[in-house]
Amino acid sequence: MNLKGRSFLTLKDYTKDEILYLIALAAELKKKKKHQECAEGVKGKLLADKNVVLLFDKTSTRTRCSFEVACFDEGAGVTFLTNSQMGKKESLEDTANVLGRMYDGIEYRGFAHKIVEELAEYAKVPVWNGLTDDDHPTQVLADFLTAQEHLGKPLDQMKLCFVGDGRNNVANALFIGATKVGMDFAIAAPKSLFPAEKLRKECEAFAKESGSKITISDDIKEAVKGADIIYTDIWCSMGEEDLMAERIALLKDYQVNDALMAATGNPDCLFEHCLPSFHDLNTTTGKYVKETFGLDEMEVTDKVFRSRNSVVFDEAENRMHTIKAVMVATLSDTLNF
Repeated sequence: MNLKGRSFLTLKDYTKDEILYLIALAAELKKKKKHQECAEGVKGKLLADKNVVLLFDKTSTRTRCSFEVACFDEGAGVTFLTNSQMGKKESLEDTANVLGRMYDGIEYRGFAHKIVEELAEYAKVPVWNGLTDDDHPTQVLADFLTAQEHLGKPLDQMKLCFVGDGRNNVANALFIGATKVGMDFAIAAPKSLFPAEKLRKECEAFAKESGSKITISDDIKEAVKGADIIYTDIWCSMGEEDLMAERIALLKDYQVNDALMAATGNPDCLFEHCLPSFHDLNTTTGKYVKETFGLDEMEVTDKVFRSRNSVVFDEAENRMHTIKAVMVATLSDTLNF
């Protein structure tokens, strides 16, 4: 499959076969990284002589490290850029034109989704979405690879239920990804945090084609029943910290705990989380929430987070392998897979 020259802004732009291809490629690149037998066509430095720039307007651990290590592994040069003139003394269009002449690929992690779209329009090189307010497609590839590794069955035979803020960027990206690949998808959330109607209609169209079943409900037991994967995220996304009291009031009954996991009826149900997580008091935010609201844990209990069902650190590692797959698939001159 040839994806060279394509940007990766949202899974809306990719077919089921293309998404599965990226996950399969990531699995082979992971084998190569671990010095295991891998496909012949992925051997060697697949990004040799390429240069990549990473634009970050939001803080990051997994995304930055994944892009940088992936570049180093495959022989690419990488620049981490947080203090550009983009949008200040220089327009986004002009910045994109400059970067597109210097670099072979551009990653953007920030706020408005239109920024990553405009970068792709003007740069004329592949642009990859490292996270925007609306979407987080690289995260979903890692989540799906992790699910395949642990469940040992195709994605279109799984059910994933997202519990919590059903209209945040991770929930949006999972909704798109699941309905693209035929995975049954549920959201358990208060009605005020249901996904946007426009996205819902788009995903219903994807589901009609793929066979995915959609459940969106404020009834937790209904939504989680039969799930293979329970997924949650922090209750306030970056930039929403002032909504903490409101979100705690809305979502305190949607915490992922032993009772919720048991309600799936599946003792082998996986727990996934994009991280970071407020599952204990070992962060400044966790301590603030304890002092202000009296909570020891937020979106997930420490017990579930550390349980045998939790695969959160496998997901974190797989961010690197799947991001590597996206860059290799869209940039490499030597890939033969």
